[in-house]
Amino acid sequence: MRTLCASTLIGEFFVIGFAGLVAMKSDDLTNTTVWTVCGIGMLLAVLLCGMITRPGGIQLGWALQIALVLSGFVVPMMFILGLVFGALWWASVHYGRKIDEVKARWAAAQETSEAPAGG
Repeated sequence: MRTLCASTLIGEFFVIGFAGLVAMKSDDLTNTTVWTVCGIGMLLAVLLCGMITRPGGIQLGWALQIALVLSGFVVPMMFILGLVFGALWWASVHYGRKIDEVKARWAAAQETSEAPAGG
């Protein structure tokens, strides 16, 4: 699960940065505001890569997904990209857990087949 989720988060890191470039063209926002908000989002995306397996990591990832969708009020294309990354996040978590379960079952089967018989 960690690899899939981290891949999604790294993609989001770049999308947040590109959204910041687009948001800079807004007359309503200062560059300081844009890059403070984008910087926090980008930092959170990178930090979450290491926190995925810790308690609350997945929930923080969901919070980032919601923030990405809500950023569509500033950069309208982010409504679509936020939904796309939300779907990718769901798939990363869902299928990542399934992969982890299969790996655990496979490792347990290998461990029992390698155990010495009758001893």
